[in-house]
Amino acid sequence: MDVGELLSFKPEQTPKRPSDFERDQQNDDDDEHSPEPAARSQPPKKVNRTEQSVSARGIPALPTKEPQITEEERLNILKFVETEEPDGEVLDEGGLKRMLLLFEKRVLKNQEMRIKFPDSAEKFMESEIELNDAIQELHAVATVPDLYPLLVELNGVASLLDLLSHQNSDISVAVVNLLQELTDVDILHESLDGTETLIEALRNQQAAGLLVQNLERLDESVKEEADGVHNTLAIFENLIEVKADIAKEVAEQGLLQWILKRLRAKMPFDANKLYCSEMLSILVQDTNANRITLGNIDGIDVLLQQLAAYKRHDPSSAEEQEFMENLFNSLCSALMAKENREKFLKGEGLQLMNLMLREKKLSRNGSLKVLDHAMAGPDGRDNCNKFVDILGLRTIFPLFMKTPKRSKKRLLSTDEHEEHIVSIIASMLRNCKGSQRQRLLSKFTENDFEKVERLMELHRKYLDKVEAMDREIDQELRNNEDEEQDDDMVYVKRLSGGLFTLQLVDYVILEISCTDVVKQRVLKILNLHNGSMKMIRNVMREYAGNLGDANDSDWREQEQSHILQLIDRF
Repeated sequence: MDVGELLSFKPEQTPKRPSDFERDQQNDDDDEHSPEPAARSQPPKKVNRTEQSVSARGIPALPTKEPQITEEERLNILKFVETEEPDGEVLDEGGLKRMLLLFEKRVLKNQEMRIKFPDSAEKFMESEIELNDAIQELHAVATVPDLYPLLVELNGVASLLDLLSHQNSDISVAVVNLLQELTDVDILHESLDGTETLIEALRNQQAAGLLVQNLERLDESVKEEADGVHNTLAIFENLIEVKADIAKEVAEQGLLQWILKRLRAKMPFDANKLYCSEMLSILVQDTNANRITLGNIDGIDVLLQQLAAYKRHDPSSAEEQEFMENLFNSLCSALMAKENREKFLKGEGLQLMNLMLREKKLSRNGSLKVLDHAMAGPDGRDNCNKFVDILGLRTIFPLFMKTPKRSKKRLLSTDEHEEHIVSIIASMLRNCKGSQRQRLLSKFTENDFEKVERLMELHRKYLDKVEAMDREIDQELRNNEDEEQDDDMVYVKRLSGGLFTLQLVDYVILEISCTDVVKQRVLKILNLHNGSMKMIRNVMREYAGNLGDANDSDWREQEQSHILQLIDRF
C-alpha cells in the first residue's frame, strides 16, 4: 500500500442507531429483497453486561483478567491520589463575591416578577428556577469554610434566611438544604473563625425561629418537603453539637413545641418521627431550663401518651425501638427537674411504669430507669409513697429476687438491671414514712428472710468487683509512677466498676438492720461467708464523704448525718 492509499484510507464508521421509523422502513425493505428470511429468526448474539454498560458511557470495556500490580506500584498510586490537586477551580473570595452578586440579582428579579404577575405563575416561574439554580451554586461555599466570614459580611446569610418565608416552599427547602450543608459538623471543625462567625450570624438573625416557622408550613406527604423537615432538624443538631448553649435558644424559639406537636400527630412512624425523638432527648439532656419548659407545655403527658403504646406491644422495627428508647431517655432527663416530678405523679406515670414492669415487654427496661429517676433524692418522696400505695412492691421485688435473662437484643445488662432495682428500693427506704415504710420493711422478713439472703448475695458480688477494680487501678498506678494521680478520676472509675451499686446495696443493709431480727440474719450471713461489718461501715463512710448536690446543701448535710447514724447503730 503506497502513501496515497494510506492517506485516502477511512475506517468503517459505526452505524448509528436507527430511529423507530428507519427501523420499520428497513424491515419492510428486508421483507422485499432479502433472499434468506429465515436468517433473521436466529437469536441475537449475547452481549456481556459489563461491556454493554461501559460502552454506553463511552468508556472502553476493561479486560476480563485484571492486570496485577506490585506493592510498590500500589503505594505510588496511593501517594499520587493523596497529593494530586483537585480538578476544577477552588472557590476564592472573588468567586464568592460574583456568586453572591448573581444570587442577589436573582432574588430581586424573582421578587419583581412575583409582584408584577402575582396571579400568573407561568410568568414568574422562570425567575424562580433561576433563583433555585443560584442557591444550588452556593453549595460550593460549604467546601471552603474559611470564606464564611465573607459570606456573612456580604449579607449572604441574612438573604438566605429571608428566603425561608418565600411563597414557594421549594425555595425554602433549597435554602434549608444549603444551611444544613454549611453547618455540617465536619465542615465547621475545619475553620474556627468561619464557624464562630456563621453561628453568631445565625443567632443574631433569629435563625431558629425562622426555621421553626418554615417547619410549620411544610407538607411531609411531599417527599422533598419531608426531606426539608429532616434537614432542618439536622441544622439544629449540628449547631447544638458545636455550641451546647444553643439548645436553650432553639427551645425558646419554638422547637420544643413543634416537636411535641409532631410526636402527637397521627402519622405513620417514619424517619422524621425518630429524628424528633432524638432531638427532644438532646434538648433536655443537659439543659435544665428546657426540662422545665417541657413540663410547662404538657411535655410529660405527651411522653407518657407516646410510651403507653409500648405497654403491651413491642416496637415493630429496630428504628421504632430506638424511638421508644429516646422517649424513655427524654422522660428520665425531664424528671431530673423537681418541677416535673409532680406532673409525672399526676399524669399517672407511676401506674404506667408499674404496668410495663408486669407486662415483661421491651418497655420494661426503660420503665425501670424512669422509676429510678422519679424516686431518687428528696424530690422523689411523693412518688415513693405512691408507688407503695399502688402495690408496686409486688412488682419490684420479684425483679429484685431474680434478674431476667438477657434474651433479646439491646436490653439492660445484668449489672444495669440490678443497679436500678437496688436504687429504687434504696430510694423508697430513704423517702417512705409511716405505714408505707412498714410495708417495705416487712418484705425483708417474708419467706424466711429470702430477700435478705439475696441482698447479701449482691453485697458479695459487687464487693468482689470493687476489689478486682482496686487491684487493677493499683497496677496501673505502679506502671505509671511518673504520672500525677487524679483522685476524682480514680473514684469515678471505681464507681463505674461496681462501687456505686455496692454503696446502694450496703445502704439498704443499714436501713433494714434497724429491726433486730433482720440485723441478726445479716450478721449470720456475714459470718458464714467470712464477711465483716467493718467493710460495710467503710463503704458507707466513703459514700457519705462523697455525697454531693450543688443545688441543695441542706439535703447533703441531712443525708450525711442520717448515714452516719445508721453506721453507728449497725
